Amino acid sequence: MVTVRGRSRRRFSIAALACSTSGTRSRIIYRPKRHPDHKSGRRRSFAWSDYRDLLIAAHRQLGAPIVLIWDSLNVHRDARLTTFIDSCAWLTVSYLPPYAPDLNPVEGIWSVLRRSSQANTAFTDPGHLLKALRRGLRKIQYRSRLIEGFLAATGLTLTTSRLQAR
Repeated sequence: MVTVRGRSRRRFSIAALACSTSGTRSRIIYRPKRHPDHKSGRRRSFAWSDYRDLLIAAHRQLGAPIVLIWDSLNVHRDARLTTFIDSCAWLTVSYLPPYAPDLNPVEGIWSVLRRSSQANTAFTDPGHLLKALRRGLRKIQYRSRLIEGFLAATGLTLTTSRLQAR
């Protein structure tokens, strides 16, 4: 007999950017977020302001303009986030077509993370899960060839001014 605790109402979200610049090592910039009990009516995912903060942090870390290729998640198209994007000269955004996970390199990151850091693990508490997620993301972070593989698997190439399919 195995005793298990009741289902947790806590939730985690992770946002990540796969970053590539010619002549430098590819990397990911990520932010995990632990949400309080979502049964209380609080938000259970990243808000537009969380994405804004991630983009600002990425710009500071990279120290260069950002060309962002985003999926069509509803929060990515939030009017407040769009206003922020329009106000940033250092940020250019293009959107992927709806339901195109094969064009999103971050989907590869999630796949590897699920198969490595989360596979066959019974997490004892939310802190244990968060620690495992951070450890898994750091392992991916140190393998720049893996990140380059995720980018290459999309079949997209960045030319001088626009994204083109191979």
